[in-house]
Amino acid sequence: MPNCLTLKKSNCKNCYKCIRHCPVKSIRFSGNQAHIIGNECILCGECFVVCPQNAKQIVDETEKAKVFLQDSEPVVVSLAPSFVANYEGVGIGAMRDALKQLGFYDVEETAIGATMVKNEYERILKEEDRDVLISSCCHSVNLLIQKYFPNSLEYLADVVSPMQAHCKDIKKRIPNAKTVFIGPCVAKKDEAEHYEGIVDAVLTFEELTRWLKEENIEIRQEMDSKQESRARFFPTTGGVLKTMAQDAPGYTYIALDGIDNCMQALRDIETGKIHKCFIEMSACVGGCIGGPVMEKYQRSEPIKDYITVAKFAGEKDFEVTQPKASDLKKQFEFIEHRLQQPSEQEIYSVLRQMGKFKPTDELDCGSCGYNTCREKAIAICQGKAEISMCLPFLKDKAESFSDTIVKNTPNGLVVLNENLEVQQINEAARNIMNIRSSTDILGDSVVRIMDPIVFTEVLRTGTDVRGRRTYLAEYRRYIEQSVIYDKESHLLVGIMRDVTDEEAEREKKEKISRQTIEVADKVVDKQMRIVQEIASLLGETAAETKIALSKLKESISDE
Repeated sequence: MPNCLTLKKSNCKNCYKCIRHCPVKSIRFSGNQAHIIGNECILCGECFVVCPQNAKQIVDETEKAKVFLQDSEPVVVSLAPSFVANYEGVGIGAMRDALKQLGFYDVEETAIGATMVKNEYERILKEEDRDVLISSCCHSVNLLIQKYFPNSLEYLADVVSPMQAHCKDIKKRIPNAKTVFIGPCVAKKDEAEHYEGIVDAVLTFEELTRWLKEENIEIRQEMDSKQESRARFFPTTGGVLKTMAQDAPGYTYIALDGIDNCMQALRDIETGKIHKCFIEMSACVGGCIGGPVMEKYQRSEPIKDYITVAKFAGEKDFEVTQPKASDLKKQFEFIEHRLQQPSEQEIYSVLRQMGKFKPTDELDCGSCGYNTCREKAIAICQGKAEISMCLPFLKDKAESFSDTIVKNTPNGLVVLNENLEVQQINEAARNIMNIRSSTDILGDSVVRIMDPIVFTEVLRTGTDVRGRRTYLAEYRRYIEQSVIYDKESHLLVGIMRDVTDEEAEREKKEKISRQTIEVADKVVDKQMRIVQEIASLLGETAAETKIALSKLKESISDE
């Protein structure tokens, strides 16, 4: 991972937005976390800009600059010319005053170094036999060529960047000086770190703004002008060309911005389609004024920013003492980064795992961040991506899983929208209601197949119904019905369990019970009659006996 760009894992939400916007796909996903691949990253800052959770962080060098200020050695700021677009209504004089309050020895414009670099470009075009010459001001473009287009390295101008040219000049003029570059670029931190001894620290505009606020220092609103300041155009697209004479015989001068455009031009160069050109390349659309840390949270205003820079720039070059060509030389080496290319069999195996069995299955939708399914498969083989990043694959898998459940559940399922129109119906429900095919009812009102009263009740009250027994007279079936209202999806789910057999069995048992009770009642009635008859007979015998005994008693008494 690049030292100047880090990842805050707790913030990463696995949204793949960074990989979608990364022009060179230098982000690896593992364990649902994004990881920047250092030897592939070109530090364009796109992932930092687009991350919705601020999971990408730029290493802050403010403390490093503060340490320099505590020493006795002078610390001089090289201020990128894009500052005028970032700090509205503020000129170099006001910026110098504010930064001196922080403790800096002096503040100069990086545009001074840009003039030196421009002069060297013009010398090379006139004095050296170069076919194509690509500007070397943008470190991200330099890294792009070093890592991805090594065959174009010979066309990259072997010249230091304006930042380096200016800081070299500062150190030459001011003994023992420390240099701090302040600008809108992430890549400059890496450039300063890689080419040691030229730039001692790099701050972004965001870091400077935060530091000024901490110290309660306000930059006064004051513009200044200077005719000898044409190189202030450098942070705009075509800004380098605006400062050049463009009079080298036979050369065409072209300005490109945006990584995609630069990559296409580099492909054309490597295939021999472009000759005798000076090409100004900028990774950021609009040039440096479109940089990733032009106060990230401010609204981008490219036209307004360009006009601001154009008004601030003069018509003549800065007055500089041009260094010797050897003092501005810079060597660019090829940076090896590529992982082993997988075999066709390995790629095909991964495509099959993603559910891509034929070319028509490869949607190339780009939801995973890769341009094609094949690119994604290669990234998986190289350990940079995961199969689960494929949205159509996950969608199909989820639908397949849910469809399996829906199709195989013994319960009938009917899904309605809030207009009570049938959106889905499974086979079990169709069997209950004698519906031949789901297409016969999908999209139609549920009233066509059943009484909608329970659905309207749930929709009106917002209260689910569970386990309610209902008789579907038209189908001669008993069901146990539940209706659930999913407010988030605005759907009503009806679940029907066919209890017709249970109900028939229950009625059968009830009938047997009734018959048993009737028989028992008849037996009881008969027994009661017998008892009554016995009781009646016993009553007559007892009366006759009583009469006989009374007569016997009387007879005995008479005697």
